[in-house]
Amino acid sequence: MNNSEKIVIYQVFPRLFGNDNPTNEINGSIEKNGCGKFSAFSNIALNEIQKMGFTHIWYTGVIEHATKTDYSAYGISKDNPTVVKGNAGSPYAIKDYYDVDPDLADDVKQRMNEFEELVERTHAANLKMIIDFVPNHVARQYHSDAKPAGIKDLGENDNIHTSFDANNNFYYIPGQAFAPDFDLHKYKEFPAKATGNDKFDAHPGINDWYETVKLNYGIDYLSGGHKHFNPIPNTWHKMLDILLFWSSKNIDGFRCDMAEMVPVEFWNWVIPQVKEKYPEIVFIAEVYNPLEYRNYLWNGKFDYLYDKVGLYDTLRAVIRGEKPASAITGCWQSIEGIQHQMLNFLENHDEQRIASVFFAEDPLKYIPAMVVAATMNTNPVMIYCGQELGEPGIDQEGFSGLDGRTTIFDYWSVDSIRKWRNKGKYDGKELSKGQKDLREFYVKLLNLCNSEKAIREGLFYDLMYLNYGNSKFNSDKQYVYLRKADNEILLIVVNFEDKDVETSINIPASVFDFLQISPKKIGTGIDLLTKEKSGSLLKPDNLFRTALKANGVRIFKFL
Repeated sequence: MNNSEKIVIYQVFPRLFGNDNPTNEINGSIEKNGCGKFSAFSNIALNEIQKMGFTHIWYTGVIEHATKTDYSAYGISKDNPTVVKGNAGSPYAIKDYYDVDPDLADDVKQRMNEFEELVERTHAANLKMIIDFVPNHVARQYHSDAKPAGIKDLGENDNIHTSFDANNNFYYIPGQAFAPDFDLHKYKEFPAKATGNDKFDAHPGINDWYETVKLNYGIDYLSGGHKHFNPIPNTWHKMLDILLFWSSKNIDGFRCDMAEMVPVEFWNWVIPQVKEKYPEIVFIAEVYNPLEYRNYLWNGKFDYLYDKVGLYDTLRAVIRGEKPASAITGCWQSIEGIQHQMLNFLENHDEQRIASVFFAEDPLKYIPAMVVAATMNTNPVMIYCGQELGEPGIDQEGFSGLDGRTTIFDYWSVDSIRKWRNKGKYDGKELSKGQKDLREFYVKLLNLCNSEKAIREGLFYDLMYLNYGNSKFNSDKQYVYLRKADNEILLIVVNFEDKDVETSINIPASVFDFLQISPKKIGTGIDLLTKEKSGSLLKPDNLFRTALKANGVRIFKFL
């Protein structure tokens, strides 16, 4: 891991990214609606992504998952459609840990070769590659057709006559058939297995992860949660082998789905073993319980965690006028000492699109929040493909209804992404002026993340507490802070108000002393986004005055 690089991740869903088919029939098949392929990430596409300022690309949905599309002609077992969500299926209902999604291949027989070529192209574009690792659950009909010789399938040696055995891969409900509390008459499972969202009976509901089966890491949940980790459970060994298999493909990191549903002791055991062979590989955990953050970082050995419950939820509330801008201060204070290990984002495949009617609607409203997420600290920041184009998520695709999200279950193409791609030309000719302007803002901002040392690796100083009594600064609607590296200082101020404002910021002498800044050596500031000069000088006990447009931002650099 390059400590002098700020990680900037582009999350892409290959099934959607490369699909130029505009048909978009609700619940359409792959034949009707089409599907993006690995090959859509051409040298041109990857170079365009890298030029936007990204350092990493997270390909979501690479590993083979359950689907209603029939690939039995290629030796891939067919899935029962009643336990598949959507026609394309959820990328988090893993069907074969040792294979890639055949939907994404131009030639299904060559699908792994096509994936390996994608790894090479990604690296050639000076991007690092992240894929999902889904450790908590698998598809109900998990079966590996591609597992290496000598590898036992999950559940192959399980004792199905007991609810728990430390060496079972699954949890069972002995003597009971799988019988969800909704009609699923075409699927038979006996005995029933526990469902992925910790549903330890035979009757999951429609809102449960009924298409998945919970994996057993040696915790007996039905008997007080007793842990049976000595000897090491069989599932641990199987997961280590899977992680090493994908690491050997020369990928650069794993985004670990629902990592907190897997015992921290497993991560403590497995991550060091993977890093012993592949020391540069990065592990990112999807964790939502703030009380467990330090546990999964320090004991679980993760490199980074989602900052969803803190910064994401707060920024969403500030954008929507539900919280004051000053609430952002509490986000970094609550994770004191681990800020640099938290992954910031405003969108991902689980969350509503910011430009949707369910969130902000106007994409310009989230510009100040994006600046905060990207420049507040040295930690990673992530963008979801289409976010930079103001994708509104207004489609009702099929299994995924009209909910402000872009589907992960259906065959679909996304209008804004399709227009940006313009059949692989990436010339922007089909984008509206608003889309072009928004994308240009993202390009400027994301490139600053690594071109500016103060953002990439500098100190952070929150100025809010010094301005609560400042009548010329609205702490409900503006947020302000400093970043500093060597002799360079950035003053970053953002405006969450829907109108232009004139504001003045108090920066007392104590701040200059703390940051070891000599005021006499500070010149005129330049806004790195607009190239405008600051209309005020940065000096102790002097109100720094600046104009801010509605939902506008300023990133002033002083040398």
